[in-house]
Formats: sequence, structure tokens, C-alpha cells
Amino acid sequence: MPHILITNDDGIHAEGLRTLVDALRGTATLSVVAPSQERSASAQALTLRQPIFCDQIAEREWAVEGTPADAVIVALNKLLPEKPDLVISGINRGGNMGENIYYSGTVGAAAEGAINRIPAFAISVVHRGKGFRYQKAAEFARELAGVVLRDGMPEGVLLNVNVPLEWKGGVRFTRQSEKVTRNILQEGKDPRGRTYYWLHEQQVTEGLGEDTDYMAVFGGDISVTPLHLERTHTQSLNHLSHWAKELAHGGAKLR
Repeated sequence: MPHILITNDDGIHAEGLRTLVDALRGTATLSVVAPSQERSASAQALTLRQPIFCDQIAEREWAVEGTPADAVIVALNKLLPEKPDLVISGINRGGNMGENIYYSGTVGAAAEGAINRIPAFAISVVHRGKGFRYQKAAEFARELAGVVLRDGMPEGVLLNVNVPLEWKGGVRFTRQSEKVTRNILQEGKDPRGRTYYWLHEQQVTEGLGEDTDYMAVFGGDISVTPLHLERTHTQSLNHLSHWAKELAHGGAKLR
């Protein structure tokens, strides 16, 4: 039986993770290693200046006082007797599309699996406000897990999956959107008169291509975006390499 590691960034008791575990039960040996509390928007951050505490809360389940990436690292290096066959991160409460993949702890945990050469995918339900439902996303995760375990994944690639709350049944393989939100900072002052900024987002929908993650979800389809760990822009290696000689000899001058 295959072995699947399940993690997330909403915390080990989050409804999305629990629904995913229930959907996968009986299809594989499951290990759950996830943050003890919500660690959203932690990307692939690591805990380096304090210890990472870990408590076993059930059979094959551990709560880690750290980031999602911490949870995967602790799982792979200390808790599990062998590498799992698949890492699934989610099901996240809210979408991870466009630039949000750089901030997402859900995607960060899946990326940590891919860095360790384990097939991995992140999965999120796209919705705002109340009324989240995770069952359809969990069923899709079960189907996708079966395909990945059967066929494997290209090395260094992870999948970022976004499921619309009202899924119409279609699936599209998509590219990452450009920026899909506008940063908004609400200014205020605390009781001591210090200025603070409360960060939130406003959705942006103009100019997004039909082949993008956002447009797939907007059309009621599941978006599956293959992400590559290798971020070198090969074209720029050629275009910018002529700078090397000038920079090496201190000849570059500000104009």
C-alpha cells in the first residue's frame, strides 16, 4: 500500500485537512504532520532561532510548533521510517493563485516535498467568506493522488490545484496568473499612538489570460498548475552575460 504524507498551513485540526484524511482513508497508509496552529502565508519559511516542538496527538499524527515547511522536514528526517510516496498539502481554506503561490504555506509545504524528490501537490478551495465545503476537493485529491502514484511526476515539479466551491466538473491544466490581487493597507493607531497597517487584498481580474489558473476557477473548473522548482531564467543567462566582464573589472558606472 502506498504511503502518503498529509500536511497543511491551516493547522492540524483544520476542517480541510480532516476532510482530506477521511477521503484518503483506506487508499494508502496515511501520516499527518502539520502545524499545531494556523500558519497561513508563511511560504517556505523555516524556524531557525528557536526549537521546533512536536507532539504526537494520535496514531501516525503529529502536531509541529512551526511552519508547514518545518512540518515536512521534521516528518521526513525524524518521524517517518521511510520516505512517503506522495506529499499532499491542504485542503487550504481559500485559493492560491497568481502571485499568492509565493506567499502560500500550503504551496510551500508541497514544494518542500518536491525539493526532497517526492511527488507532491497543494490543493485549495477557492472561496471568500463563510460556507466553505471541502468534500468535492477531497474526492478530487483522492483521484489525483491515484494518478500521480500510478504515473509519477517529473523531477522538480509540484502541482498547485485550485478547486472552485461550485465545481462544474471540468479540469484544466493552466499556467500561473499574473498578479490577481491589489494590496490594500488600512492605517490606524494603537492606544499608545503608534501607527500600524492592516494588510488585506482586493481582487483584480483585468487582463488575465484564458489559460490561467484564475480564469479556469472563474469558469467553474478545477485548475491544475505544474510549478517548477528551478527558477533560473535561461534566456537572461544569454542576454545579460555580457555584463560579467564589465562588473568584474569595476567598470560599471552609475549614469
